[in-house]
Amino acid sequence: MKSAYELAMSRLEKEKPIAKVSEKTKALLAEIDSEIDAKVAEKKIFLEGEIAKSPGDPETAGELKRQLALEISRLEEKRGEKKDKIRRDTEA
Repeated sequence: MKSAYELAMSRLEKEKPIAKVSEKTKALLAEIDSEIDAKVAEKKIFLEGEIAKSPGDPETAGELKRQLALEISRLEEKRGEKKDKIRRDTEA
């Protein structure tokens, strides 16, 4: 007896089959993840170091934290765009 989840997934599979991802595509997606993760780590290390340099200035620390959040958000958006492009290119 199948669970409700399994039934729903099998119906979904019939309506819109799940695309198989090639090893090359997986490697490209992993490369993007690695690249963006490295850039995020770089920004965190740099900006957290700057925050540590200004312990008595909460305004500067707050601004640096906002900048860090903005940079991470921008990089995550870039990751999504790059991955979407690869997925579109490999579907064609």
